[in-house]
Amino acid sequence: MATEIETNLIERVAMGDIFRRKANAMPRKEAVCEWRNGERIVLTYERLNDDINRFARALRSLGLRRKDKVALISPNSIEFLVSLYGCMKGGFIVVPINFLLNLGDIVYILNHAEVCTLIVEDSLTPMIDKILDDLPKVKHLITLTATDTEICNRYLKYPELMATASADEIEDAIIKDRDTAQIMYTSGTTSKPKGVVTSHLSLFVATLTNAIEVNLQPGVVGSCVMPLFHMAQEAITTTLMHLGGKTVIGRGFDPKLLLDAIQNEKLEFVLLLPMMWKTLLDYPGVENIDFSSLKTGLYGMAPMDKRSLDRVVKEFDCRLVSGSGQTEMTPVACVFKSKWAQTKQGNYWGEPALTVDQAVINDVGECLPQGEVGEIVWRSPQVMSSYFRNDQATDESRAFGWHHSGDLGYIDEDGLLMFVDRKKDMVKSGGENVPTVKVERVIMENPKVQGVAVVGLPHERWTEAITAFIIPKPGLEPTEEEIIATCKKELAGFEVPKRILIVDEIPKTATGKFQKNLLRETYQNLYYENV
Repeated sequence: MATEIETNLIERVAMGDIFRRKANAMPRKEAVCEWRNGERIVLTYERLNDDINRFARALRSLGLRRKDKVALISPNSIEFLVSLYGCMKGGFIVVPINFLLNLGDIVYILNHAEVCTLIVEDSLTPMIDKILDDLPKVKHLITLTATDTEICNRYLKYPELMATASADEIEDAIIKDRDTAQIMYTSGTTSKPKGVVTSHLSLFVATLTNAIEVNLQPGVVGSCVMPLFHMAQEAITTTLMHLGGKTVIGRGFDPKLLLDAIQNEKLEFVLLLPMMWKTLLDYPGVENIDFSSLKTGLYGMAPMDKRSLDRVVKEFDCRLVSGSGQTEMTPVACVFKSKWAQTKQGNYWGEPALTVDQAVINDVGECLPQGEVGEIVWRSPQVMSSYFRNDQATDESRAFGWHHSGDLGYIDEDGLLMFVDRKKDMVKSGGENVPTVKVERVIMENPKVQGVAVVGLPHERWTEAITAFIIPKPGLEPTEEEIIATCKKELAGFEVPKRILIVDEIPKTATGKFQKNLLRETYQNLYYENV
């Protein structure tokens, strides 16, 4: 009779198994490529799988057990991917963290997630050193890519750990489909981020759905310049791996390096924010780049105006697809395909993805007919397992047997979803979630401020620019400069308002709540008045 581990190996869905399969099927094929300091670093699928095994075994050698939490704080790199997938293969739970957050939020996430091991890119260690005394549960510190940064002796070094670890295949970890693969924290409408618990099954299904919906073919060569600590890039990169493709890694978005990669690495697929596509279009010398390899572009997290969309399709001669959703949906829930771009105007999210049920409901859970505005809800195996250690938020997100997006929209006559507004006060600025109440809390600490309302207003670069409307206390005169200076001390860079407007009053409801929708309507052209 088969043992429990033998049965598990035969029938399970586990993210780490992807790499064993690829190593066996195409050992010599290039899996990942990264240009670093002028050197082209490449791992084949065989080497990638070996390194993933080594990393998982290195964590075991430190005493980590299955389901222990391991945090990653780093820009994109090959080592980041090895660490990410090594955790999943070993049955550990990985917690990728946005290193652009302020230190207070990073401390909160590490402690809330009960992280025992912290992996940090060398250049970020001076920042992390400031909070080590606030992390009582962290037992192990590991640095990643080698830099000139001076590292304190509390850190173990990635190359040294890997050098002593075995690359033997890991086949003794029982991983069940709904076991947690990772916890990714996303900004909520409160001041504290929420941990989105994602299972192996959810991420596995999402990668296959991405391939089908975006029409990515086996062996596809794709970009990885969006941050891997966000679900969108992680899911797309894993999709490329699942297809036996090659991922070309960028530390971040650099238009020159990306254009070079499109031409020299023959990129067939690129994922970017709308403002990044626009930056490429306007980059000097772009007309001299060979884009013949590029077949598909994907944008998300914000709409793209028709003029820019048409320019991208024309200049790059590729299909352009939009994916929408949220971290809780791993993350793509619906797709707006290029066939609709010429006839549909507005912030369309499009058709439900292959594995997703999509509806719009009212406050009592009734599905609404076409054209009526309600909350956007989904059902799918891609839906998160829960919010970590937050039963109330989890229960609220599952009311009436649907996953609640917190967004408002309607279904049009062709069955396409149109986004209308956010049910909760959240701004998506430059692809980052910014809870307005968090910004308001910081501004209200200023003794000269009587009231504040923060909204997102249309902006060419940021899509939505964080904008604060402030009512000063009688006889006091807060300045824009001092408010922004305070925000810079307490908030991440992307959370700091782009403008502070001092006003005499802000429209209110009968119950005294600020009417942010009226502010958005009245000031919708604020950033375009002088254009």
